[in-house]
Amino acid sequence: MGLTALTLSALLAACGGGGGSPGSSDLPYSISLRADKTQLPINLSNEMANISAYSPFTTTLYVEAREGGRPILGGEDTFACNVAGGLDTGALYYLDGKDEHMVEVDDGKGGKIKVPGAYRNIVLGSNAGGNSFHFHAGDKAGTARITCAVTNPADKLVSSASVDIVVGAATGKPASVTVTTRGPRYLGTTTNTFNLPKSVAISAKVMDDANQPVPNPSGANLKVRIRPFGASAGARLLAGAQSGSEVQISTIGGEGLFSISSGPTAGVILLEMTADRFDNNVSNGVQDPVMQLMAISVNKAISTVPLSITDTSLTVTNGMAYSFALTAQGGLPPYAWTSSALPSGLNLSSDGIVSGVPTAAKGSYNVVVTVTDDTGASLSKNLTIKVEGELAIDGCSSDVSAPCALPGGTVGDGYSHTLSFSIGDPAVPVVWSITGNLPPGLALAADGTISGTPTTAGTYTFIVTATRGTLVVRRQVSIVVA
Repeated sequence: MGLTALTLSALLAACGGGGGSPGSSDLPYSISLRADKTQLPINLSNEMANISAYSPFTTTLYVEAREGGRPILGGEDTFACNVAGGLDTGALYYLDGKDEHMVEVDDGKGGKIKVPGAYRNIVLGSNAGGNSFHFHAGDKAGTARITCAVTNPADKLVSSASVDIVVGAATGKPASVTVTTRGPRYLGTTTNTFNLPKSVAISAKVMDDANQPVPNPSGANLKVRIRPFGASAGARLLAGAQSGSEVQISTIGGEGLFSISSGPTAGVILLEMTADRFDNNVSNGVQDPVMQLMAISVNKAISTVPLSITDTSLTVTNGMAYSFALTAQGGLPPYAWTSSALPSGLNLSSDGIVSGVPTAAKGSYNVVVTVTDDTGASLSKNLTIKVEGELAIDGCSSDVSAPCALPGGTVGDGYSHTLSFSIGDPAVPVVWSITGNLPPGLALAADGTISGTPTTAGTYTFIVTATRGTLVVRRQVSIVVA
């Protein structure tokens, strides 16, 4: 059944309850309710209700009551309609422009504006036996049931009708993990004498593609581990009966709770949270990981020690996934980090994690990193990032000003040369392609081998593309056939 102009109708005879009083009649009442659209997208951006062609989150509903076969008499307060269940987000709107159905809100500029009011239940009059109103989707997926009722004044019986409106389509497959501390985002060492907290509770939320909480799993669906880095020695995770450098937890409503306690070493604890998109279950192994990192600073003391950044240089390899947590000491945690431009493919998070897959020219890059503590004090320092690995097809330089010369061939003689590409994860195969024309008689195989018997002399220039996962390198090459 189509999604546009789809209507659902329900015709129910009198069945007890409340409602309005449109007039006097001895005939039985019936009521119908239909919706223009019974499927709406999730309104993640919280756009306002509207009924224009550019308002995909709002649908119009039509309610009508009849006595016998004729529309009921007109009147005020005839229909009582509400969101009867299914969703706790989304609302009903009059959208009639009447002042009593508008509310005043801040305009974000120091003033006030009036916008349509949102309701979970409304009362409508009857005009020619019917009326219309609107349902506007919220930021939660599910099915909202809208019910309207009308009271027959003759026998006081109520007729009601309902329509279901589906909002969004939750996939239930993990797509992101977000993390929040339930307290300060720093710890003290176990030997600190400044009464700094030695443990903190952490909430991790696992959401699907539609930004909805994943379903409650049958087994653990979030793996948390302390990476062997910085202040990891002696630190441990706590989740119920579990204690150690790794725990597995089950989320409820997409949210899982655990705690971390520090060890005797100051520095940074780097946490790794992993969900499995394949089956929302990590207890049977992780097949399609969705990962998030979080850095927590561990301090011997605060405030009395000036801010400092301990890191001076990093080394990364083109095409290889990289993550590293910068370390600050002193001041008042938590710390916020910023930087000047990083080598292509790398990013710096606000909690000091440098991560990504480098795709930059080989060489050393000078980057200015700045850390700001909770008092607003800041410190900048030069950080050298060394990028290793020529971002080029093997045997060719990254200088693209001239074609890379491949071995030459001779007309009538067999030719074979296998291209290779060493950058990136060797577990991911390389896909080769060519733009332009090879020398007549030669062809490119899937493994990167150019082979055949050249038939025509000349210099042939074309572009070779090597693709390994998300890493793509293109290079102009040439073959001379004598």
